[in-house]
Amino acid sequence: MRVRDLLAEGVKALFARADARREAVLLLRSVLDKSEAWLVAHADDTVAAPNAAAYRELVERRAGGEPIAYLTGTRGFHAIELRVTPNVLIPRAETEVLVDLALQRIPVDADCAVADLGTGSGAIALAIARQRPRARVVATDVSEAALEVARDNAARLKIGNVEFRQGAWCAALPAERFEVIASNPPYVAAGDPYLHEGDLRFEPPLALSPGTDALGAIRVIASQAKAHLATGGWLLFEHGIDQGAGVRGVLTGRGYRDVFTERDLEDRERVSGGQRA
Repeated sequence: MRVRDLLAEGVKALFARADARREAVLLLRSVLDKSEAWLVAHADDTVAAPNAAAYRELVERRAGGEPIAYLTGTRGFHAIELRVTPNVLIPRAETEVLVDLALQRIPVDADCAVADLGTGSGAIALAIARQRPRARVVATDVSEAALEVARDNAARLKIGNVEFRQGAWCAALPAERFEVIASNPPYVAAGDPYLHEGDLRFEPPLALSPGTDALGAIRVIASQAKAHLATGGWLLFEHGIDQGAGVRGVLTGRGYRDVFTERDLEDRERVSGGQRA
């Protein structure tokens, strides 16, 4: 079957999805390991039967709701391409706000210690380390399976100023202090119907929900982090769009100063932070 016909078949099978054509293209690119420009230029080329079968299987799985990032095994984030598996949360564009706010607080031309708590695929840590090569970044995660993905991403991207450690939140930061601690912790309350929608149905539950208290992980980190922040150091969190006031309250209640909330590109409260006095 020709490239153009196989793509048309994929689009038809994914008709219920708003981005059917884009997703069909991404899946075929993944199978053939070709660029979108190649697909256009070679639209009349014949696709080998094994590749066509592999593509149809991916299309069927996507039609069943599996995240496209898990099917292709990759996701772009802050100008880097990350490998992702079902062992890690899929990096999302809104998390780039957290990275940008961290970068604003990390000098370009000086040494600096940074921690990323709950690193998952390594997205936040690697994006920061790539932009700030003089920074020493420590990335922690309780999941060894997630850390394997993060270490693989670091090696593949040739980013060497990140150290990965296993442990829950600050447990893997013995007596160290950091100028910036960033985290995208789980913040969806257990039982929230949102957990049963879209890609979230397939993502690791521990990366999505801390339990019945949606701010539970944020409370723990805000308490633990004070012992690991340098004077004037910043603690930054991603959180849910309706949690800004709650997170600000957590930070203020634990003695952080200059507490703020930043909005994402869709004008939703997305990242909050505070400074250790």
